[in-house]
Amino acid sequence: MIRPLHACLSFAIAAVLSACGGGGNPTDTRLPTQPPPPNTSGPTSFLLFPNPQVQPDGTVQTNSQAYADAYYRAIDPNAERDTLAKYKAKNGFETGSGTELNVIFGDRRDLGYGRRMYARQNPDGTLAFYVENYLVQAGAGYTYSPLNLDAAILRDGARLVGINAIEFSPGPNGGVSFPKFYNFNAAGVRQSFVNLDGQGPKAMPGPCISCHGGRGDALTPPDATGKPLFNLVQNGVSLARGDVQAHLHPFEPDVFDFSATRAGFSRAEQEPAIKAINRMILCSYPIAAPSASPEDACRREAGGSEWLGTEAALIKNAYGGDGLPGAAWNDTYVPLSWQAAGQSTLYREVVATSCRTCHAMRGNAAQSDIDFTSYEKFAGYADRIKAHVFERGNMPLAKIVYDAFWDTPGRAQLLANFLQQQGYDVRGPADQVSEPGGPVADPGPDRVATPGTIALSASMSLFADTYAWSLVSGPAGATLANAASANATLSATAEGTYVLQLVASRGGAQGAPKQLRVVVSATAPSNVHFADIKAIMQAPASCTQCHNPEGTLPRPPVFYTNYDRNGDGMVDATDDTWFYNEVRSRINFTDLVASPLLRKPSGHHHKGALVSGFNSDAVPGDPARVRYDTFLNWILAGAPQ
Repeated sequence: MIRPLHACLSFAIAAVLSACGGGGNPTDTRLPTQPPPPNTSGPTSFLLFPNPQVQPDGTVQTNSQAYADAYYRAIDPNAERDTLAKYKAKNGFETGSGTELNVIFGDRRDLGYGRRMYARQNPDGTLAFYVENYLVQAGAGYTYSPLNLDAAILRDGARLVGINAIEFSPGPNGGVSFPKFYNFNAAGVRQSFVNLDGQGPKAMPGPCISCHGGRGDALTPPDATGKPLFNLVQNGVSLARGDVQAHLHPFEPDVFDFSATRAGFSRAEQEPAIKAINRMILCSYPIAAPSASPEDACRREAGGSEWLGTEAALIKNAYGGDGLPGAAWNDTYVPLSWQAAGQSTLYREVVATSCRTCHAMRGNAAQSDIDFTSYEKFAGYADRIKAHVFERGNMPLAKIVYDAFWDTPGRAQLLANFLQQQGYDVRGPADQVSEPGGPVADPGPDRVATPGTIALSASMSLFADTYAWSLVSGPAGATLANAASANATLSATAEGTYVLQLVASRGGAQGAPKQLRVVVSATAPSNVHFADIKAIMQAPASCTQCHNPEGTLPRPPVFYTNYDRNGDGMVDATDDTWFYNEVRSRINFTDLVASPLLRKPSGHHHKGALVSGFNSDAVPGDPARVRYDTFLNWILAGAPQ
């Protein structure tokens, strides 16, 4: 589908605390099918992590019953919150103690609901929220209607579709507080799967934490109880399973709808409670350095490697600075780096309206590029912005936001101009930009291979059902087999560089050709197994100089040293299996070049190339990328253990 270049971008979730936002795709709004295919650019990718942890059997782990079960076991092992009534009782709602607030608004920019929100701050500083979601016109595609706001005001039980909840409290074993996400159906029973946008059910906590800054790590192998565990994020302060490093969104009343006719429900009447809730949310943010401002007194000092409370700057700016003197939210915030780069318009029209809410929740002290708080960070992701927004279509991450991305005038023009300045042109004929949905060929990354039969795959191509491979150049004698299929093979016995071309099509549409360079060499890494990968990670001056419990601060979230991962008091082969699963979870089998296992050590968003042999800009087979080639060939073989 071709739209004028002035069609818009709006690719993040509105700042609604309990709104669970996530991932999207152009066909989501047109082909809502279940279950999701392994390729996350498929029709059910709204509200799914871009890396859904595809398993060897092709299943998507982050959207499974096992994932939801492991999460709830981690945060509520004794089922003390498996109903809304128990959740409310556990958090002290309606007891008269602490501070309790209620606001009602229309969610225009996220999921379209009318929302009746209850927020609570307990005397011990813990926080709890739940929001009743009202929807009048589900058949209309979950678009926003003021009728939804009216239903929330009237508390129309026939329009209540579910309740989201967030608790900010210590884990089951105590320690510092962190957010935990719950979802209940209209009857108040906790759900493992939620359908927040009419596009099919998604497993908890994915639909929430994909926008609240959480990590979508793979589960561990089964422990002694026979059940997998939620991953333990090693740079978290709580060191509790279930702490996915998610955070609480500020309330942004600029993007809410309020009643113009019903007394008590106008924006002016709701603003005092909204500001009080934003003060609560600010208390959940760690602070990088001590502050004399009274609103910061409730904030704990950040640990050595955690997120540094990025969104505090937005809250403070919206209420007039330190001390929060403003009575009403007034968002004029543009970070200094964006101003200095002369990119205030891009920030205000694209980032602030479209990316900031979700991206500002992400990152940590070791690597915060993804929070987009500076223009340089945003520019550093130009290649991925092109891939996710204009090709894969899995940003924006929610249906309403995706529709706004393509329907609001002006913003896509800004983003396309920015990408062109960075060397990525997304415009087509007559200065038009294509909405994702047209075929995109992807033969995978350039590689090195040993002489013989070399497997080729078009499985990462997008929106295509027909493929055509051809051999463009290379030493004489090479042949292609199954050239009209997704899985072709190249037979090449002579060493040298072979250039292949892939064309992907669907129906009468044909995508642009994409070339793949294969360097055939007798010294290419082959038959690579996890032991080889582990040896590279643990080599001197390699990954474990930071990825270990005693590594340089700030530390990464995954340790690559040998230690007792399953907690049985021994370091043995079982721990190696757990280690393998952790490393495999750093591979994105739906978009290989986006895999952190490849992208981080090769210098992307990792404070430069910290280890040798990972220069992905070098020619395949070059000694400067020998380790990268080893990792890549292992992944191309399915990452065997």
